[in-house]
Amino acid sequence: GAGGYYFYGQQPASKPVDVAAVKKDIADLLDAENHDDGSYGPIFVRLAWHNAGTYNKADGSGGSEGAAMRFNPESDWGANGGLGTARAVLEKVKAKHPGITYSDLWTLAGNVAIEEMGGPELPFSLGRKDKVPNEKPLPDGLLPDADGRDKKDSNIADHLRDIFYRMGFNDQEIVALSGAHALGRCHPTSSGFWGPWTRAPTTFSNEYFKLLLSEKWTKKTKHEGKEWTGPEQFEDKTGELMMLPSDLALIKDEKMKPWVEKYAADEDLFFEDFKKAWTKLQTNGVKSLTPA
Repeated sequence: GAGGYYFYGQQPASKPVDVAAVKKDIADLLDAENHDDGSYGPIFVRLAWHNAGTYNKADGSGGSEGAAMRFNPESDWGANGGLGTARAVLEKVKAKHPGITYSDLWTLAGNVAIEEMGGPELPFSLGRKDKVPNEKPLPDGLLPDADGRDKKDSNIADHLRDIFYRMGFNDQEIVALSGAHALGRCHPTSSGFWGPWTRAPTTFSNEYFKLLLSEKWTKKTKHEGKEWTGPEQFEDKTGELMMLPSDLALIKDEKMKPWVEKYAADEDLFFEDFKKAWTKLQTNGVKSLTPA
């Protein structure tokens, strides 16, 4: 009926989405010998986070529903550099399962990646609807800047608060979500920054918090023997690991640091709190969900 047609976006509702089959097809895509550290997992998590991280609780705009990153200008935001790779890879799954919306697919891809890389099992519901081209675009600047933007010379943690409080998160949830930086790496071609946060960038763990506290982080000045000309970032004593100014903000801020310490000491607590915060991130503003 008409409801089904609307529910599935542009596809007639010929058959329901088999979420287990979609999850398996996403999982089968993760191993990628020629991509970064051998996995698309981290970039799927980043896609799901950047798609959902546009939410504004004041007017209900943005959020995981819409998948507007398929279109300009959102696809060209600096914060979304490199994510075209993830979107292109997931087209294979979309072609095989045309009934799933892009919005649901991207959220599910983030969930599957976290689970397959050793993270907590995450709940998932269908029902996110896709935007069509030429709908009013969201303004740039909704996602956090690693340098702290207008708070870079005061307290960068306050920039994170500006971004995450807008979505309805508190300090504890900001720290929990930041733990996803256990995964992946930065690329000079995407963000200007270089390097991984941990030595196991395809394993979901509390390692990010442990490293924040245990390593001495100093400003990066050299890269592969030459002067570092990229944006300000920090490195451990080996120069192989990095932290962004917005990462170090978590241990400089007196309200956030205790949560870094708690999660460094207790991975189970981190997993539980991350699961709650991530699920909130992926369901903020979604009008109608059906548990899968």
